[in-house]
Amino acid sequence: MKQYFELFISFFKIGAFTLGGGYVMIPLIEKEIVSKRKWINNEEFAEMLTLAQSAPGPVAINTAVFIGYKIKGIKGMITTVLGTVIPSFVIILLIAVFFTEFENNQTVERIFCGIRPAVVALIAVPVINILKNKGFKIHIIAVAAISAISVWLFGISPVIVIIVSGLCAIMYNTFISKQC
Repeated sequence: MKQYFELFISFFKIGAFTLGGGYVMIPLIEKEIVSKRKWINNEEFAEMLTLAQSAPGPVAINTAVFIGYKIKGIKGMITTVLGTVIPSFVIILLIAVFFTEFENNQTVERIFCGIRPAVVALIAVPVINILKNKGFKIHIIAVAAISAISVWLFGISPVIVIIVSGLCAIMYNTFISKQC
């Protein structure tokens, strides 16, 4: 019962104190689950993160599902998902109730403009950590850069970019990496 409580509190804190969506939660989840609690190791986290990003749905919820299930099975999964969702649900509910009072408040708008750069940095942290653990390889960086430019500059659908990147990875792992 103690570990369920620890799982819930860990994911509740993460859900309550992050702004910017699921990708911002990833470094906090990694710090709490891998570094602080040592419930899983870096490699397991990287694998779960890959699965969470591949599965449909929000990445933070998917990560909570995989980690909760890995640690304590179905009950652990339910515990981590509730811990992640409840803070956001309550905050959104409160915002919906009181939104009209803050709708045109310049201070609130300035606060959110100031938070944006921090959100970008928090999204970049797990990518950098994964690259550190796996090693900086030029082809990985090139694929990421080409993918970002394709979506951002040329307006190519992210779905097409993901499919093409996946096919390139299959070809690389099948033909090129075995020759090296």
